[in-house]
Amino acid sequence: MKNFMFYNPTKLVFGKGELEKLPTLIPAEVQKVLVVYGGGSIKKNGIYEQVLQYLKSRNIDVLELSGVEPNPRLTTVIKGADICKQENVDFLLAVGGGSVIDCTKTISAAAKYDGNPWDLVTKKAKPQEVIPFGTVLTLAATGSEMNSGAVITNWETNEKHGWGSPLLFPQFSILDPEHTYTVPENQTVYGIVDMMSHILEQYFHQATLSPVQDRMCEGVLKTIIETAPKLLADLHSYDHRETIMYAGTIALNGMLQMGYRGDWATHNIEHAVSAVYDIPHGGGLAIIFPNWMKHNVDVDVARFKQFAIRVFDISPSGKTDKEIALEGIDALINFWNSIGAPSKLADYEIDDSKLDVMVDRAMLNGPFGNFTKLERQDVETILKMSL
Repeated sequence: MKNFMFYNPTKLVFGKGELEKLPTLIPAEVQKVLVVYGGGSIKKNGIYEQVLQYLKSRNIDVLELSGVEPNPRLTTVIKGADICKQENVDFLLAVGGGSVIDCTKTISAAAKYDGNPWDLVTKKAKPQEVIPFGTVLTLAATGSEMNSGAVITNWETNEKHGWGSPLLFPQFSILDPEHTYTVPENQTVYGIVDMMSHILEQYFHQATLSPVQDRMCEGVLKTIIETAPKLLADLHSYDHRETIMYAGTIALNGMLQMGYRGDWATHNIEHAVSAVYDIPHGGGLAIIFPNWMKHNVDVDVARFKQFAIRVFDISPSGKTDKEIALEGIDALINFWNSIGAPSKLADYEIDDSKLDVMVDRAMLNGPFGNFTKLERQDVETILKMSL
């Protein structure tokens, strides 16, 4: 391991009925809140009315920003920041999944920045101040409810970037598994793939000693693999929703990546694809990640072998290390396919007509990846494998 310092100030409020704590979680001095949400599902399942009721119990003035996209866009961030500036908003509340939270994080910084918010996303500028915010999570997937990162798309330039700041941790996040009951099957599947991909990005690293972290990653992965089919067979199971919701948070709140840096190359490639085609993030990861693995299996066959044996119980008897490793990758593909995840970009009607554009977007900042550096040819090969 490398030396590290762990910091995560988010207050996690987890369990059935915990939304009732909302009035006590918002700081006493707050007078005006901007509630940020997506396409309106929170109005159908009743969460919207509960949130407003709790806010009004504090005599808080409430403003709203709806319509946050599944891949949140810069234009929506700007719209939210303008509301905050014009109305002197002093707190933000994200009610939704990772996209809504990512948008809210970026609004919180953009509202205190005089320039183009894209400067923040592209790291040309660093936020010096933000509007504080909290979250009410309604979709288990990204882990954004307990970290300081966000992903934003600039549709005008077909760019999609992740960014972050220590200022972007939510003050609190309320996680009630019942709030995910109405998440449809396909979105549940995408969330499962997303959280597994977060763990895999951290699992493939170059640290010399990480036995505790490895076992933690493997344990969470195995738990998701065991629980996912049960959840998809009963989408209103509190127990299974609870397990998956907690797994999604643990997958990306920093606890699994103490002492080393994960790879994150697959996410960069997927961002390039969905910046051009606007496909679901989890769907893109399900397609690209196994091909990244196949392309890089020889970088550290032993780690892929360990993954195969410990996560998918692949028998090593009579096989070479590489055969075991490849069998583990196939097991991952088969699992994702078994729960309904896509396996080819063609499933989204994506061909090679914009291959160069996607590669260009991925290579915007040069070679990338911490497990192994990907050059342009590597990205092109992985994308061709994914078609």
